[in-house]
Amino acid sequence: MVGASAGPLPGPPPGAAGAAPSRAAPSRAAGARAVPTGRWSWPLAPEPRVVRGFDPPARRWLAGHRGVDLAATPGSAVVSPVDGEVVWARRVVDRGVVVVLGPGGRRATLEPVDASVAVGDRVARGQRLGTLAAGHCPGGCLHWGVREGTGPRAAYLDPLALLGPAAPPVLLPLPRGPRLS
Repeated sequence: MVGASAGPLPGPPPGAAGAAPSRAAPSRAAGARAVPTGRWSWPLAPEPRVVRGFDPPARRWLAGHRGVDLAATPGSAVVSPVDGEVVWARRVVDRGVVVVLGPGGRRATLEPVDASVAVGDRVARGQRLGTLAAGHCPGGCLHWGVREGTGPRAAYLDPLALLGPAAPPVLLPLPRGPRLS
């Protein structure tokens, strides 16, 4: 999110570039916590490519990337990643921002979005929130952040850690043949 304040703005400030952590091993840093999986889904369809991963700062006041950037073409539909209530749907500085308050006080922040929802709207996971606007990344991308709590004790979470495994693991039978010892 634009701005360096952790005050009344609903989402994370921008940060420095960082390496994208793998989905299987979310990064950990001060203020970032592991969270249980389930109930969350991608805010874009089909499943997008991660352009820039979650890279929280070692200390909450330092630069970092407090969300993920997902490749998408401007004009793409942006959908709610969680059931909840729209608590923010307006412009912040130069871009549209939509914030959905989900279970457990977790806020999904999505930008830049031309919103088709309003503050107070109840939304279901997968429901359209608006369309992706241009301007966040060259070629287009959606910034998706998740924050738990409010004020100085709020913690930024890795959105990808909320998605759970892409598919259940499948165990295949061993081929028959000579045993290896």
